[in-house]
Amino acid sequence: MVRQFIFFATATFIISGCTMKQQTSESALEAKIKRFAPTEITGDTTKLSTGDKAALAKLIEAAHVMDSIYIRQVWSGNDSLLQTLKADQSPLGKDRLQYFKINMSPWSALDHDSAFIPGVPPKPDGANYYPPEMTKDDFNSWLATLPPDEKKDATGFFYVIRRGPEGKLMPVSYATEYRTLLEQAAQLLREAAALTTNESLRNFLNLRADAFLSNDYYASDVAWMELDSPIDVTIGPYEVYMDRLFNYKAAFEAFITLRDEEETAKLAKFSSYLQEVENNLPIDPKYRNPKLGAMSPIRVVDEVCTGGESRAGVQTAAFNLPNDERVTREKGTKRVMLKNVQEAKFNTILLPIANIAIDPSQRNMVAFEPFFTHILAHELMHGLGPHTIVVNGKQTTVRQEMKELGSALEEAKADISGLWMLQFLMDKGVIEKSFEQQMYVTYLTGVFRSVRFGTNEAHGKGMAMQFNYLTDQGAFEYDPANQTYKVNFEKIKDAVRKLTSEIMTIQAQGDYAKAKALLGQYGVIRPPMQNILNKLTDVPVDIAPKFPLSNNN
Repeated sequence: MVRQFIFFATATFIISGCTMKQQTSESALEAKIKRFAPTEITGDTTKLSTGDKAALAKLIEAAHVMDSIYIRQVWSGNDSLLQTLKADQSPLGKDRLQYFKINMSPWSALDHDSAFIPGVPPKPDGANYYPPEMTKDDFNSWLATLPPDEKKDATGFFYVIRRGPEGKLMPVSYATEYRTLLEQAAQLLREAAALTTNESLRNFLNLRADAFLSNDYYASDVAWMELDSPIDVTIGPYEVYMDRLFNYKAAFEAFITLRDEEETAKLAKFSSYLQEVENNLPIDPKYRNPKLGAMSPIRVVDEVCTGGESRAGVQTAAFNLPNDERVTREKGTKRVMLKNVQEAKFNTILLPIANIAIDPSQRNMVAFEPFFTHILAHELMHGLGPHTIVVNGKQTTVRQEMKELGSALEEAKADISGLWMLQFLMDKGVIEKSFEQQMYVTYLTGVFRSVRFGTNEAHGKGMAMQFNYLTDQGAFEYDPANQTYKVNFEKIKDAVRKLTSEIMTIQAQGDYAKAKALLGQYGVIRPPMQNILNKLTDVPVDIAPKFPLSNNN
């Protein structure tokens, strides 16, 4: 408590002062903020019924509650710092608040999570999921003493770890830890459920409201898989990226979106090929899943509001959920494509990068359709390949065996195997062969977009690993004269297949040591790539969405 008081007293003093050093800091902060291009993101609500329009407003309010929970999950001092920043009306204070809102924390995701506000500690690897002084060894030693049911809670998605009265570690359910806020969210979901005219949306919202208070998300995850509504909502604790100790704990987030029926229908054909893709994965057949979950719906949507983790830093372009292995094993996963976000990223970021990073002879091959389709393939491939595995005779999961390496390796798997999948479908005649070269060059361009997120971030590290691996295989070629890259179309296919096989085999075997070696060797920025990154300073790194339908921008 004393340390917190000292920090905030110091922070208030530093924030309220006016020195030349602060003016320099203000300039540096403005440069950081400019890396995010302000972009209006919205959707067409004119086709919604009157009841659905009213329900949409309630769902946007619920998304704002996810902001409040997530702020608490990032760091124990995060919420107090936010209130301090809101009270500072100086130009520097306003810049700090703006950049805090972009990152949802005082750490800049694009700068290796370095603090941009004086006095804050390094970003905790365990976020606020674990006691701040707890080490991995502390956790593992305690875990070894627990019976199976308690171990399940301790390593589960929906439990924080706290100290009991005698200092002993103990799991605390999200329903208890965030009770007041979750009661608010549950009430808003029930109000939205009463307003909507869509039965599947009503069912999901009521079950998710129940889950917030019971801590049992299974039934509502199944209902989300079955959701078929003009309003497509994803809300709750999902991704584990922020838990850099173990990748166990899920962060709260929300995507409030509107269905694009025409684009959804166009992409539905991909679902029918997933079992065939699984059956032909370039791994030992014993690692393939002979029976995927029955449901693998694809939804193309336009985003109208986000909340929680989905607001933080780099904006999500698509997602594949749920992550609970029980649900994915029985029901599969759902892929949601945020088309208006993808279009904004492509036009604002990818095209300018291509004009700098890609050999002039291949720049005209960069196109939105392969960009959009590869993102879909990425999300589809999250649901394929190894998930529930056996290690040393014991059933476990890839997530648990890969620990803190899991997110980076899984993102790399989805990227590279997404390319493999699209090539497989092209070879079958499902996708036009003319798509091939565009796909690989657009993917290469996307490498530079993702690596700018930093190698501390799962997507950035995973992409750096792929890039260096493929370069060493001769699939990408660097021209030092004009400092650009191009695709070697003769070598790219074999290199993609080889890396897909290597990553999936590591996952299937639960081989943490090999995963660490692979990411350690290749998940770095080499000088030629750095030369290009240095020339991208005037290109936005990502978008900063403004939601006209929300009052919480």
